[in-house]
Amino acid sequence: MKQMQSIVLLVFLCIASPLFAQIVTIDGIPKDTAYTPYSAWVKIKKDYPNVTRVYPILPDGVKAENNIVYATLPDTPYGKRDLHMDVFRPDKGEKYPALVMVFGGGWRTGSKEAQVPMAQKIAAQGYVTAAIEYRLSPEALYPAAVYDIKAAIRFLRANADKYGIDPNRFAITGSSAGGQLAALVGFTGNLEKFEGDLGYNEVSSEVQAIIDMDGVLDFTTPSESLGDNTPGRHSAGYYWFGATLKEARDKWVEASPMIYTGKDSPPILFINSAQPRFHAGRDSVISVLNTYNIYTEVQTIPDSPHSFWQVHPWFEETVDYMVNFLDRTLKNEGE
Repeated sequence: MKQMQSIVLLVFLCIASPLFAQIVTIDGIPKDTAYTPYSAWVKIKKDYPNVTRVYPILPDGVKAENNIVYATLPDTPYGKRDLHMDVFRPDKGEKYPALVMVFGGGWRTGSKEAQVPMAQKIAAQGYVTAAIEYRLSPEALYPAAVYDIKAAIRFLRANADKYGIDPNRFAITGSSAGGQLAALVGFTGNLEKFEGDLGYNEVSSEVQAIIDMDGVLDFTTPSESLGDNTPGRHSAGYYWFGATLKEARDKWVEASPMIYTGKDSPPILFINSAQPRFHAGRDSVISVLNTYNIYTEVQTIPDSPHSFWQVHPWFEETVDYMVNFLDRTLKNEGE
């Protein structure tokens, strides 16, 4: 029965989504394979022919643990489901700040492997980095991804001694849809409705800093729902929420990180492309945080495409911005 349901779902998704048609089944789970580091490079190269790909390279002095199971869902429409993360940390017996890293892909496609090169490089600068898997819209609708990411934070904090983490110094980062998720998770702290029940619920999911790379903070901006006005097509938000903005406005608003900012919000760094669409809600967030003297920083990379972090020469620049911000907020350097 479950196998038949999976086949029906896959057929529906392939017909209903001309924008995301590369649906495959991996370990019994529907996956959209449209967005990868390779496909991002190919797309960017059309307008920026000199860009080159970024590859994972484990630096000297950094050790890796891959595919750690951070949560298990015993009964899903696809059976038992393990969620995984890759952890990178300095090969020394010390405790370091942690950085949870969330990949992007329209809440529908992508994988944790896209974050690995950056995770490796930042770990060499004195951080424990975790590139995490989370459920995408072909598998589970909003807010499943939020539950997963918060569970990953709780897992790492609960196992801080094992992974050499200072449990009081956590940051989260994400790119594109991952940036939206990182901001939502970061600004909602221990808000019960977003915690889910995937383990270690007695442990805090709060973070002390956020880095958002081209992730929108306001889902109600017209550009996010524009695709729903085109016959035969739908927006990425529609596939994540299971409804258009008009049909389920409350959900679209609820998932907008900007509405949760306030006096207890952590500092945030925005690393932005030259594409204004992906900055929605940013200035409103900065205005609120300025009211409470909470540190904010904006780094805009001129003449850059969306997905700039996926290719050279912008990869190194992005990492430098991230490390400088993390040093300032988690290591108290540069005050």
